[in-house]
Amino acid sequence: MLKDYYADLHIHIGRTASGRAVKITGSKTLTLARILETASARKGLDIIGIIDCHSPEVIEELEHMIENGELHQLNEGGLCFRETTLILGTEIEIYDASCHGPIHVLAYFPTLIKMKEFSNWMREHMKNVHLSSQRIYCDGRTLQQKVRDVGGLFIPAHVFTPFKSLYGKGVLRSLTEVFDPLLIDAIELGLSSDTTMVSGIKELQPYAFVTNSDAHSLGKIAREYQKLQLEAANFTELKKALHAKGGRMIATNYGLNPLLGKYYQTVCAKCGEKVDEKEVKCEACGSNQIIKGVSVRIKELSDRVEDVRVRPPYIHQVPLDFIPGLGPRTVERLLKAFGTEMAILHTVTTEQLEQVVPHKIAKMIDLARNGQLAIEVGGGGIYGKIRYE
Repeated sequence: MLKDYYADLHIHIGRTASGRAVKITGSKTLTLARILETASARKGLDIIGIIDCHSPEVIEELEHMIENGELHQLNEGGLCFRETTLILGTEIEIYDASCHGPIHVLAYFPTLIKMKEFSNWMREHMKNVHLSSQRIYCDGRTLQQKVRDVGGLFIPAHVFTPFKSLYGKGVLRSLTEVFDPLLIDAIELGLSSDTTMVSGIKELQPYAFVTNSDAHSLGKIAREYQKLQLEAANFTELKKALHAKGGRMIATNYGLNPLLGKYYQTVCAKCGEKVDEKEVKCEACGSNQIIKGVSVRIKELSDRVEDVRVRPPYIHQVPLDFIPGLGPRTVERLLKAFGTEMAILHTVTTEQLEQVVPHKIAKMIDLARNGQLAIEVGGGGIYGKIRYE
């Protein structure tokens, strides 16, 4: 029987248990143990992808947790922590002569043995395998084939953001310039885009779209996620869902309204003013350092064709920590009453919320989970904001 499972497949590790940096820009509190605890007890996620599991110290931590019985290996792939399944992943940067990178990609593996095999291979093609999102010294197709040979999944990451993405830099017209299209398992959209925006890009139609947090802190876990329909929470079922096999599927994508994304509109990198999409120079300060918005880049790539693939709904959901007036103490009261953020966002009624928080806050939460809050547009590396009406 198929059931619903909530999954965020792009979570970074900031530091190891010893304090060694993994994702340098990640929070020091973003450790393996705290990610697992937060995702399970606070967020209520059924599946998480931690994408720095290639780091040797992280592998040692995983082995230690397995030995202690805190994690156990699932027969169909993945590691189980309480009610949450960990999918072992890694984020890698490609930058070769053909791609004009850098381009970030995600790879996921079914077992720790497979992850260790891939990590050892990366050592031979990477300067510092301990860190997250490091440059690999091989071309995209070679990397794809190695991921497939080790039994992994390959997903280009946040493909439209202006920096470190497949389409973002504005040079590539097609993913085939870098990748073998048959060795791609899904496409990660990123915070400044959604299904409707990219529906006119013909070469993306064969792929499922995933929406993930790219969390650099504990609070950002599950700011974007998806609901999967699976028989169980494991690697094999996830793979089936990405390829819509046997009834498994991505049932719903939950993400920020792209207007909240920090790269939605085109702005001047020097002064931060909005720049018309056709301009190459900022009228306010005269600078030609323009950060092209994701909305503009997607228009350039669109083929003006109808997406023939049946896509799941994309719900513009605002995370709890984005909601004005919803402070940490109030969130804690809600969690104490209802258990997890997934429960608050999906199962708790407005009437139940009003038993714990004032009517105004309960109404804001209801509008936020249905994507009905007013928004100030983001761009140039600055997130959009929620506005009071």
